Amino acid sequence: MRFSSYDAEGFYDEMFESGGQPRGHGRLLLESIQSLDSGQLLRYKHAAERLLLQMGITFNVYGDSAGVERIFPFDLIPRIVPAEEWDRLERGLCQRIHALNAFLDDIYHEQKILKDGVIPPEIILSAVSYRPQCRGLNPPYGVWCHVTGTDLVRDHDGQYYVLEDNLRVPSGVSYVLENREVLKHIFPKVFEGLFVRPVNEYPSKLLEMLESLSRARGVRPNVVLLTPGIYNSAYFEHSFLAQQMGIQLVEGRDLEVTTGGVFMRTTKGLERVDVIYRRIDDDFLDPEAFRPDSLLGVPGLMAAYKEGRVALANAPGNGIADDKVIYAYVPDVIRYYEGVDPILPNVPTYLCWRDNDRKYVLENLDKLVVKSANESGGYGMLVGPHSTRVQQAEFAIKIEQNPRNFIAQPTLALSRVPTIVDDHFEGRHVDLRPYVLCGKEMYVLPGGLTRVAMRKGSLVVNSSQGGGSKDTWVLADAPSGGQFQEQSGQGQWQRQVL
Repeated sequence: MRFSSYDAEGFYDEMFESGGQPRGHGRLLLESIQSLDSGQLLRYKHAAERLLLQMGITFNVYGDSAGVERIFPFDLIPRIVPAEEWDRLERGLCQRIHALNAFLDDIYHEQKILKDGVIPPEIILSAVSYRPQCRGLNPPYGVWCHVTGTDLVRDHDGQYYVLEDNLRVPSGVSYVLENREVLKHIFPKVFEGLFVRPVNEYPSKLLEMLESLSRARGVRPNVVLLTPGIYNSAYFEHSFLAQQMGIQLVEGRDLEVTTGGVFMRTTKGLERVDVIYRRIDDDFLDPEAFRPDSLLGVPGLMAAYKEGRVALANAPGNGIADDKVIYAYVPDVIRYYEGVDPILPNVPTYLCWRDNDRKYVLENLDKLVVKSANESGGYGMLVGPHSTRVQQAEFAIKIEQNPRNFIAQPTLALSRVPTIVDDHFEGRHVDLRPYVLCGKEMYVLPGGLTRVAMRKGSLVVNSSQGGGSKDTWVLADAPSGGQFQEQSGQGQWQRQVL
């Protein structure tokens, strides 16, 4: 397979310059691919698919009558991020998460940002993700967003933009870790030559952050991961992370709240739980505090949390900060709490609750991307240039009926990465979801999940809409000495610089 016929088609390409020459950071990978015997890369591709099948790298699609689980599509050609580029992204992500935590703490306490007129109060109070039950909560260190997945996109000019914030129960990090396992076996020499930053410390960093939230002193905190169960779209990730951290994977029925705290039912009796990494939405977390018909949550959990008898990550109520209408105000939120301009800009956004914005959106539905404020996974979205007149008419009615619930953005020319299609390479659009851990300290996983729109011309990268993933290589400057290594969970791979 060769790149001689590869065409970037005018889009920003992560591997090639506009003239067709490889970018500096992509030359070694390109040379490695070009050196392979005819058909070898396809054999690698098939081997990777078998490996992923053996690993059980799956996700669930709600409403899919063909089956419960699917193998997550994976492409061998990685996305490469140079060190200096990543440095800016990392600083911008830390700035953003710090400001969002300050915003959440303010919203559930004094609400100064509303009183100062930065955000209209009715926008907050009308949001379905605003939880009055969380007023007055004081999470450890004032942190409400412990695990964040921030979606970044790159436009035709090469500029990175924040597309949206995912603060409630962001998923996908398991694919980052497993994708790396696959690529390490296929391109070991390229890893050596490029000094790719490791990602395998994420589970230990996650556990360290979770343990830091506990108020238990003198003993190691007991941490569990709370899952909705096997039919959740990210159940593979729940079980994977629990196994990697060496903690118990539990469902709501496994936990019990007493006056003494939260306890896990075991064959030996009740065992105290200090920290819960919850992968259940607020609505289903506690039937006594939120939806009374929930069978997934733990009755009395919110009361125990408020009284400091257990710690929760992420903190309930933080979904107000990833409401897509609130997203439009995040640059102002950063200026308000940080006193500086955002390092990473937002995508320009039209708010349909504003009369002038709504008029413009309704007149240009064929050109814009319209999103519902609280949908995810590619649902509740209209991609104007790829939509029909009927779909546009349906969205116009929805917008008119509930303008507060919709935003619109220009259709970006998302950057592309070469992708294996049959027996050749074609460009496919990508985004990037880095993961940020925030507790006593902040940690940004080098790289994150590059999601790729596997369908030709598609801009929708979500797995539920046919998207796949690529490994993301963040480059580090060559170490001056000593070791720079990454080991697989099985200890099968290691690289050293002497």
